[in-house]
Amino acid sequence: MKITAFTSNQPRHTSLIVRLASIADEVFAVQECNTIAPGEVADFFRKSDVMRDYFSRVLAAEREIFGAPRFLPKNVRSLPIKMGDLSRLSIESVRDALRSDVFVVFGASYIKGPLIDQLVERRALNIHMGVSPYYRGSSTNFWAMYDRRPEYVGATIHLLSRGLDSGPMLFHALPKAEATEAFALGMQAVRAAQEGLVERIRDRSIFEMTPIDQDKSRELRYTRNADFTDEVAREYLDRLATPQEIAQSLRNRKSSDFVRAVLK
Repeated sequence: MKITAFTSNQPRHTSLIVRLASIADEVFAVQECNTIAPGEVADFFRKSDVMRDYFSRVLAAEREIFGAPRFLPKNVRSLPIKMGDLSRLSIESVRDALRSDVFVVFGASYIKGPLIDQLVERRALNIHMGVSPYYRGSSTNFWAMYDRRPEYVGATIHLLSRGLDSGPMLFHALPKAEATEAFALGMQAVRAAQEGLVERIRDRSIFEMTPIDQDKSRELRYTRNADFTDEVAREYLDRLATPQEIAQSLRNRKSSDFVRAVLK
């Protein structure tokens, strides 16, 4: 089996590539690259004292679960590009990668033009870090926590569509209901998504699932990167939920809010 992943370069993205490589004969990894020191280096997120504080905690949680940046397995062919350049690639540049059996998108920039047409036609799978249709857009698990709704921290595995995070859903992946630190919870959701998706690709069960359309009337918040300001980040850090509060919220999750929920 050949798998193509359109993703990024942080340890959590590398982890997905490694997991896919464990079940595939060959993986094509198109990686859009950002700084590995957000908050310290101006890139997708701004550089400031508050952002440095916030992202130091994000990176610590990420390293705890996914390790440090590392090399990829031998059965991976990697194409590194700058974040935001994915839709600028010609189809010819990724021709080999479009001959795969399975296509996965995770943490890539918004895909437009001929490439999105190719991927939609191939029923590409998207990992949206956020529980759709409730939270959509950018940094959605952050906003669920900001809204004091840890029960909506998770991931949505859905078919890629031309609209942002709007494709028919296959399942939700959720962290286990246990006491955990706020920043760790987001990374546990990433792990749940990756483990759940890879298991279902390996046993082929994901291809038997009937996709379920999103009910956009249930949307609670749609966010953009510009919404995540220094002021918002500082307010969040000043009122972090405790592990006990998080555990209580997770235990109160309503199963009816989720599609084929997978807890990891």
